Amino acid sequence: MTDIIKSEIHLALIHYPVYNKVGEVVTSSVTTLDIHDISRVARTYAVNSFCVVTPLKTQRQLVERLIEHWVTGYGVEYNPTRKEALLVTKVMNNLTETVRVLTERYGKKPVTVATGASKFPESVSFQYLQSEIKKGDPILLLFGTGWGLEKNIIKEADYVLDPVEGVGEYNHLPVRAAIAIILDRLIAR
Repeated sequence: MTDIIKSEIHLALIHYPVYNKVGEVVTSSVTTLDIHDISRVARTYAVNSFCVVTPLKTQRQLVERLIEHWVTGYGVEYNPTRKEALLVTKVMNNLTETVRVLTERYGKKPVTVATGASKFPESVSFQYLQSEIKKGDPILLLFGTGWGLEKNIIKEADYVLDPVEGVGEYNHLPVRAAIAIILDRLIAR
């Protein structure tokens, strides 16, 4: 096992504040497929926690019911590997709560890293972030839903990661694919 895999990496899938396709700040809907797939990716890459962040009570309840079904309900017998993946999945009201919980856990604020499909002047490379991960501090990777994280989240993050770039002009990956690619680039052996 490498030093990178032993590191304290956490994911936050932010549903508010994010942009819609016309640039308005909105709350996006939780997608259960994202929860299943990102939980599996998180477990595969030994991520410590995956936080689904939404201010909407009904959406948090949906996530909690999904987790409960697969962790304690009939789903445990039907698909035990799903339970294993969902054990790292948590639901949070907002990013502030997510950072507070991790700060209490570690006794210090996690390093926050915003992600997105656009390049920012202050973006850091995957190599640079790998070196930060190796230091062993808690790292919270922030992923936006909809059309990306609201600008203040990006401004307040400790780092902004270079975007995942494909081979052409089109660059609009599903968030669960972007998370898998980013984790692979950052922590794969």
